[in-house]
Order: sequence, then structure tokens, then C-alpha cells
Amino acid sequence: MARPLTNLLKKDAVWSWTSEAQQAFEAIKSSLQSAPILALPDEERPFSVVCDASDFAIGCALLQVDAEGRERVVSFQSRQLKAAEKNYPVHDKELLAMKYALVKFRVHLLGQKPFVIYTDHASLRTATSSPHLSQRMARWLSFFAEYNFTVEYKPGKQNVLADALSRRPDYELAHLAYLESPLYELIREAYADDDDLAGLVEALSAPNKVVELTARQRSRLHRYSVVKGFRYYQVDGGDEPRIVVPNDEDLRHRVLYEAHDTPVSGHLGREKTYTSVARNFWWPHMYKWVRKYVQTCQRVKPAPSASAPLMSLPVPADCWRSVSMDFIFELPADARGHTGILVLSAALVRWCGWPLCGRA
Repeated sequence: MARPLTNLLKKDAVWSWTSEAQQAFEAIKSSLQSAPILALPDEERPFSVVCDASDFAIGCALLQVDAEGRERVVSFQSRQLKAAEKNYPVHDKELLAMKYALVKFRVHLLGQKPFVIYTDHASLRTATSSPHLSQRMARWLSFFAEYNFTVEYKPGKQNVLADALSRRPDYELAHLAYLESPLYELIREAYADDDDLAGLVEALSAPNKVVELTARQRSRLHRYSVVKGFRYYQVDGGDEPRIVVPNDEDLRHRVLYEAHDTPVSGHLGREKTYTSVARNFWWPHMYKWVRKYVQTCQRVKPAPSASAPLMSLPVPADCWRSVSMDFIFELPADARGHTGILVLSAALVRWCGWPLCGRA
């Protein structure tokens, strides 16, 4: 819409107020005066994002369902593509639109509950797990790892907000799909071999039954729950319950592997890896597990320690005011049996002396 106006702002552009510029100006004024009216964000409700890209621009919108169940727009954002970005393949343009949305809505999405990003490019659903990544995509995926989101496919005819920039008729209507991992099914199956969790589940299902539990387990019994075959643990009263990973060393290492070693994870450090794991999972002493796992990673290099800055020695006011001394031993003995020397140095006059000495 604003393209004729933004072209006038380019460097060395000839100023010419054409009829197209006037129409764009009037269209922008009309848009600001008419619906849709933006809604105020409610941080207690989940957000969703729609994004899309065309040959010359990218756009996105932040959405939220209000108390009456209506989907409201919180913010619109769009910009033209730079000259180099116009040469990107379609897949990278769509991924760029997703990155642009996360940057613009960072204040609302970072650290929030899981949210959904809708796109009309079906291949983006598997972009985070693809083994074939360009350097540009790898950099973007490391940025995506800071957010807790899933990608869902919405055809262009349904993605009317972000698709105002480009309609994609080459995609057929498809059902919504969620990214799933076999890790969750492995966790569910491993519960059968964990005796400690079996006792907790029995105590939860039959409160009046006498079950042998440790004092620590009994004091934390109210924090556990069972939903659809998964055991959940709530660390604090206001936190979301997390899936309990059973006492299986290989399975816990699998969780850490997916949070740290996969292409989308980017071999993050200890704190970021722990934050990523703690979003969905919990087991006792999990932080120690993460710390040990990251320390053994060959690709995670410790931050170099800062060396002390070089400093000049103080200059003495008079001769012989400052004298340095040191011993050197294990030298060949002379005729009198001396095997060492005493090194003397006067700072101001640059005098040095080496009298012979012995260890006694």
C-alpha cells in the first residue's frame, strides 16, 4: 500500500508526487480511520502469530482471542524486502517473515506460554528439524530456539491477514498438523519401569490406600498429577505442570540431546539449555544433569577468561629506593662449591648484580 511513498524516500530518488503516491496516501489515511480496531494485549491469554511473504514485502500480525471468544488483532507489522532479500528462495522469504514477526512481537512472546505461528508455506513445519540447513537458516534457527512455539500450516485462502501481501494459490487446503516427537511416547512407555513413580501414581489414584512413600515423596505428593498417561510435576503453585521424565538414564540423555544437540538447538550454554528443557520436562536434580551434559559437549567452548590489563611499574623517586632480588639455583658448581646466584636489580638506574651464593 505504501510502496509509492517509500520509493520517494530512497537515496537519490527524484521527488515527484504522482497520482499513485496520492492514492497511497489517501488509502493509508482511510485505513487508520476504519476497522479493524486493534485490541489491547492481555498477557494472561495465549497469543498466536500469522506471517507471510511476497516477492517484494513481508508481513505479520499478532492475534489473541478475547474473553468473548473472538479473535482480535493486537498488532500489524510489515516492511519491504531489501535488494538482497528479494533474491532469497521462497522458503527463505517465508522463514524471514517468521523471524521478522518474532523480532517485532518479542516483548509479548519471549518467555510466554507456548504459542502458535500460522504460515501458508507447508514446509516450514519441518524446517526446525531438517538436516539440510544453509548457514543463513542455521543462524535464524538458533534465534528461534529462544521462543516456545509450534508452526501450523494455514492455506493462503484462510491466512487472509498476513496473506494480504501475497496470495498463494498453489497450495491446496490441508488440515492443521502439530509437530510431534517420538520422545513423548518413549517417556510414556518408560513409566512402567519406574517403581518410584508407580508408587506415586498409586497414592494419587487411591488416597485412602496405604502406600509406602518416603517423607520427601509424601510432602510433594500434591504437586504430582496424571493426565493422558503422562505424569506431571508442578514446581511452584503458579507454574505450568511439566512432564516427569522417569528414572531412565538413556531417556534423560535423549531429552538433553534434543534440547542441546539438534540443529534447532544450536549447542547452547548451560543456562539456556536448562531453560529450554525446563519448559516442558522435570526430574530430580535436572540442573546437575544439564551442567554435566553441557560440560562434556565438544562443541561448547568455555568463555575465555579475561586477562589482567598490562600495567607499568611505579617509578621510584631516588636511586636505590627500589631494589628487586631473586635466586637462581641448580647451576654447575664453581671451585668454591657455589651452585646459585643472587640476582639484584635497581629499578631507577637499571643496575644489575649477580653475586654467587649457596643454598645454606
